[in-house]
Amino acid sequence: MNGGLERLRAAVGSVYRGNAEAIDLVLIAILSRGHVLIEDVPGVGKTTLARAIGKALDLKFTRIQFTSDTLPADVLGVSIFNAAENRFVFHPGPIFGNVVLADEINRATPKTQSALLQAMNEGCVSTDEGTLELPRPFVVIATQNPVEYLGTYPLPESQLDRFFLRLSLGYPPARDEKDLLERGGAERTLDSVQAVLQPEDLLALQERVAAVRVSPKLLDYVYALVEATRKRSDLRLPVSTRGAQAFYRAIQARALVAGRDYALPEDAQSVAGPVLSHRILSISSDGFGTGPRERDVIRTILEGIPVPV
Repeated sequence: MNGGLERLRAAVGSVYRGNAEAIDLVLIAILSRGHVLIEDVPGVGKTTLARAIGKALDLKFTRIQFTSDTLPADVLGVSIFNAAENRFVFHPGPIFGNVVLADEINRATPKTQSALLQAMNEGCVSTDEGTLELPRPFVVIATQNPVEYLGTYPLPESQLDRFFLRLSLGYPPARDEKDLLERGGAERTLDSVQAVLQPEDLLALQERVAAVRVSPKLLDYVYALVEATRKRSDLRLPVSTRGAQAFYRAIQARALVAGRDYALPEDAQSVAGPVLSHRILSISSDGFGTGPRERDVIRTILEGIPVPV
């Protein structure tokens, strides 16, 4: 692994004591200039993970706590009249951060969700003063509770597709959770995290992702996996072209995280679930987004497509 990435992983891992694979997946998304949707119950370290990444990268961390009355202006910002200058002045909202934690995004109304996702997709915000660019690097880590449906607005499939990958953190290993209990939580450790990479270092690593080599045979394998979702009769929504592009970038980023400048089939197999499962929808889906059916479909496809040698 690249020395900077190794230090970054170690710094985040010193605070977030959950599954190390989750750290790698978030790093893969950041290196790919993508955004992350974490579907998990409260209290398993989502905020800790996001804050640790922001501190280790010396980036501005902001948080949006979504509720049913959160308005687009609460996210993007608002223009307020300045009497002294006799004009409206735009006051940026929390979206103008580098690492933005969008907590319980499914509690926001569709109008507010759309405003956030448009900013994520276009990297800018339209205001009375014109179009304002969002800071770089920029990543949104959104969360939603998979258990509660009352008073929520599930993200439609077209908006789920905007997220680079979707994952679940799960509970930390027993030894790490006991350590957290003894230390009284992660706050004290979080305060001591030092920046191990500067923003310009991260931007340079993002540029290196595109240079990771993908052989023609591996490209054929990647396309075969995507195409397989379009041939299944049990899916009403297969992987889109945007999803295929995200899958390709994730493979390159995963190779870079592993310390290689070339991709392998294992890279595709590792990221297929988190990148593709929320981009498909089975005929028997309950309508609340991806679940075990979709993840099983991706696993079945991986088992059925021959791996190139």
